Amino acid sequence: MTNKLLPILLFFLLVPPSARAQETNLVAYAGFAGFQAPVWASKTPAVNAINHGADLVMISGSLNSFPYSFVAQKEIRKPEDLIGKKIGVLAIGGAVDTATILALKAWNVPRQSVTILAAGDSMARIAALAIKAIDASALSYPDINEALRVGMHSIADMSEMKEASFPMNVVVARRSFLEKNRDTVKRFQQAYAEGILQFMTSKEKGQAVLSKYLRLKNPKGIEETYEYFAKRFSFPTRISALGLRNALEITQQRNPGAKIDMNFSKYIDESIVDELEREGFFKRLAGK
Repeated sequence: MTNKLLPILLFFLLVPPSARAQETNLVAYAGFAGFQAPVWASKTPAVNAINHGADLVMISGSLNSFPYSFVAQKEIRKPEDLIGKKIGVLAIGGAVDTATILALKAWNVPRQSVTILAAGDSMARIAALAIKAIDASALSYPDINEALRVGMHSIADMSEMKEASFPMNVVVARRSFLEKNRDTVKRFQQAYAEGILQFMTSKEKGQAVLSKYLRLKNPKGIEETYEYFAKRFSFPTRISALGLRNALEITQQRNPGAKIDMNFSKYIDESIVDELEREGFFKRLAGK
């Protein structure tokens, strides 16, 4: 889906004016799903960009797991039942494909024992499941429940699979911008963290955001989506080291000839998050 550029208005109406930076900056986001809630922004293929010399660095994160459940035909009861089956993904090389590969690895199901094929967006994959054109797929809320309604069932919640950790939502900045504008980035990080905490702790506000940006009319679907994601965002806003390692290993597998630097400092600069933690910002925000 084409990226949209929006002003940094964290949670838009959720974050109070006092928390917003006075400057207007731009951030990007891709796709419409519940996991975009904490700013409706930055999901960038940062690792690939950095490896190709981009002036970028990941500075914080809000989601360190895939917000997917594996749904499958009812005769598929456990992961090993996927052997010989067709798994639909949005696109080869995309997030759903990556999630599928990491899940298979965690389950000790050989990649070559299944067929992974591009089957379109979530609604196209649900339709393919309904007519048995594919046997399984990884879906996010609110689409998971639609798959259940057409007769599928869930065989795994990937957000609970620690070995399949992945930096799903990260905030990425230009290193040069970070170096020259640390105060702006710090205020952004404060507002970003406040937006996440408000989403996690205020069901009414969280559901209002999801309703507005997902354009859902089904109150039950909004509530189910909120309940799922409110428990899964990261606070404080740190990036999982295991998740980054998984991302680097996947990148290496997809680019066998490339030299992938496994030095995390090439990709992450959490110095401002460290500073905020030393200052007690996250504890104060959480009322501790």
